[in-house]
Amino acid sequence: MSLSLPRLRVGRSRKPPPDPEGRMTLVEHLRELRSRLIKSVVALLLGMVVAWYFREAIFDLLSKPLVAAMEQIAEEKGVDAKLNFGGAASPLMIMLKISLVAGLVLSCPVWLYQIWAFIVPGLHRHERKYTLLFLGSSAPLFVGGILLGYWVLPRGLEVLLSFTPPGSLFENILNIEEFLSFVLRVLVVFGVAFLIPVFVVLLNLVGVLTGERIGRWRSPIIFFIFVFAAVATPTVDPITMLLLAIPMCMLFLASEIIARMFDRRRRARLIAQGIDIDAIQNAGKVDD
Repeated sequence: MSLSLPRLRVGRSRKPPPDPEGRMTLVEHLRELRSRLIKSVVALLLGMVVAWYFREAIFDLLSKPLVAAMEQIAEEKGVDAKLNFGGAASPLMIMLKISLVAGLVLSCPVWLYQIWAFIVPGLHRHERKYTLLFLGSSAPLFVGGILLGYWVLPRGLEVLLSFTPPGSLFENILNIEEFLSFVLRVLVVFGVAFLIPVFVVLLNLVGVLTGERIGRWRSPIIFFIFVFAAVATPTVDPITMLLLAIPMCMLFLASEIIARMFDRRRRARLIAQGIDIDAIQNAGKVDD
């Protein structure tokens, strides 16, 4: 009589199933961060390749605000302003810089999604449905901020060039590399500024900021927004500053309203689960 034994399977142990609530170890968080960074960099490089193909058209588009400002200041004050390439390598560096920022804009849906996806595992399952809402608002806001900065630029450059002394003895010869660096910096600042309310809502979703706490900080935050707008705008006139500060304030107030709505839903859900909300709030006030 033969004795048959079950065949033993030798191999690697199966990977444990993911936590339904998205909890991860430190090593898993680091791996997730590396993966998100690699995907963002790849998307940025692909965007740079596309932008490099249209580099001359983008260069003309970025130069239009300065050309318009130079024509306006020459007509009003007789100031002669010209563009100048600083050296033999300047055209190449300029095109690379233009391609980098244009690639950043083109790939913004990808890297914004990667930021969101890195934080999503920390959210509850019912909160992950806001992914489309995040992507549908963050990318248009980023591009909208850039478009607003581009619209403000001619006015700002005109004000800056107006300080050049009039007369035939003076010329304002602008280094094109420095000018484009200035323009790209302003555009990126405007775009990132419009993303701040989105990340306020994001911090509310992960439980870092509550709507009540945002309301308590409303006055200093609005003051900081005006200070930020005064520093970020390229001119010294208040009109340009207000064109950045007022939309930022409106977006921040909208983010506070959305955060309070999320807090009410979270409170109702916790009450339905029989959790003492007052004890949690009192503990939070003690921590503050």
